[in-house]
Amino acid sequence: MLDVVQIQKILPHRYPFLMVDRVLELEPGKRAVGIKNVTMGELHFQGHFPGQPIMPGVLIVEAMAQLGGIVLLAQEERAGLIPLFTGADKLRFRRQIVPGDQLRLEVELTHSRGRVGKGTGKAFVGNDLATEGEFMFVLIPGKQEN
Repeated sequence: MLDVVQIQKILPHRYPFLMVDRVLELEPGKRAVGIKNVTMGELHFQGHFPGQPIMPGVLIVEAMAQLGGIVLLAQEERAGLIPLFTGADKLRFRRQIVPGDQLRLEVELTHSRGRVGKGTGKAFVGNDLATEGEFMFVLIPGKQEN
């Protein structure tokens, strides 16, 4: 299990764009299960939508992609690389996500060759499937911090 401090040692993302709060299961290079707690304090709810806050679908997909990044970057030989989201297919949004929901993210890498690959992701609220889809990525070298 990884907490947010440990996640930040793996992923380059930071507030307000870090979308994974906890990792419950991790098989580096294969799969992971993580948590995203959805709160009213998130900036996107100010305008999406006033009086009826709904988490944008693109951010749900980003959360799944970030968990996929953890699966990739938890491998020692890939530490320090930056995962770039290069595409998404077969996305389905089956339920609105609102403040107070807890997303359980499940990601599995289905193909990886060199620095490119593909994975599948699902986001659940309780036992309800909220979002699912496939995503593609490429890993690039990260900048060294001074």
